[in-house]
Amino acid sequence: MFIEQNFSKEKRGWLEVVCGSMFSGKTEELIRRLKRAQIANLKVAIYKPATDTRFDKEKVVSHDANSIPSVPIENVNDILLLAVDADVIGIDEAQFFDDGIIPVCETLVMQGKRVIVAGLDMDYLGKPFGPMPQLLAIADFITKLHAICVQCGHLANVSYRTSTEEGTVVLGEKNNYEPRCRICAAK
Repeated sequence: MFIEQNFSKEKRGWLEVVCGSMFSGKTEELIRRLKRAQIANLKVAIYKPATDTRFDKEKVVSHDANSIPSVPIENVNDILLLAVDADVIGIDEAQFFDDGIIPVCETLVMQGKRVIVAGLDMDYLGKPFGPMPQLLAIADFITKLHAICVQCGHLANVSYRTSTEEGTVVLGEKNNYEPRCRICAAK
């Protein structure tokens, strides 16, 4: 017996989270996914915290020097106003946003948008970082990337701070951080 099903043609959104330690390739993966969406002729919008000025004020840039234009954001709610026409939204360094990023991502997904968020899942102490745990909990897809421990060569999941600066957020690169496994980070 044939049963007629009523499938909706409405757009369905989803949330992808790319996480890991520093030097694991999170931004590189975000850029790759966004460029593939552009190749598919989808409207792409990319955002990053205005405080992240390490490589470029207006581009998302990976450690391998790949880049994609982005809009620096002071207030996370601005993404809702700016991304109205976008099909795919990329958000880099999500750990630097406040918890307002969570309802923003949920709203975008409910609007039928594909949202791709990249960020550190742990701070330099190995503790959950900012809104990332909540984003991971509500994500439809999660990709956890690992760097290589510079001490022993095993998989690294800790962004070990080599500088003496204090505070949870210290912008830096290889001058302030190195990837380490849990064991080497504890030494």
